[in-house]
Amino acid sequence: MIAVVVLTGILTRFLPFSAFFRNVDTLIHELSHALVTLALSGRVNVIHLYSNQGGVTLSTFSSNWMAIPISLAGYVGSALFAVLLFYLYAKRNERAGLLTVMILAIVAAALFVRNGYGLLWCVGFAVLSGLVAFMAPPLLQKCYYLLIAFICLVESVISPFVILVLSVTRPASAGDAANLAQATHVPAVIWCLVFIAVTLWCAKLSTSLLFKRGFGSGAAKI
Repeated sequence: MIAVVVLTGILTRFLPFSAFFRNVDTLIHELSHALVTLALSGRVNVIHLYSNQGGVTLSTFSSNWMAIPISLAGYVGSALFAVLLFYLYAKRNERAGLLTVMILAIVAAALFVRNGYGLLWCVGFAVLSGLVAFMAPPLLQKCYYLLIAFICLVESVISPFVILVLSVTRPASAGDAANLAQATHVPAVIWCLVFIAVTLWCAKLSTSLLFKRGFGSGAAKI
């Protein structure tokens, strides 16, 4: 599992257009915050996505305790989404996965994302994914799908390690972990370790699903 994540992390960084696709993980992260906010009867004010793969969700909610599940949702949601993508791959249902990310991008653009880059990215990604889902030959569709799935997997694992470093060097800048530390008085570094444990577990599930199907054309064994 570690070898797969490290290798694909290196390979995706060499692709000249990989920065564009790495925003998929950012989109899922921010939408996870938004979904939990809405589930708790809060209000999602705006989502911003940036060209450096950063993002922010601004929301309002009625009780301070709600900050805990909302802050937890980002990294947990993106890790679980990677599992979903590899599950659909194992089931040979790449089109369903592509339609899922396409619809999520459309919903985000229509309801939440309001900065210029974020809107352009959501529309562009939705159009591209729709074209691949309905018009691309099977091999291209599979390669495109695996690119998105691997990027979601790699980014979901790397991101908690990044904020772990920040939680030690600049605790106030540790994003969701800093929000959780403020809400619970548990140090940000502890929350980073929780995120890492969850994402590594999800990465193990994802790679298990990947190897159940493999990369050949034989029947899936699920």
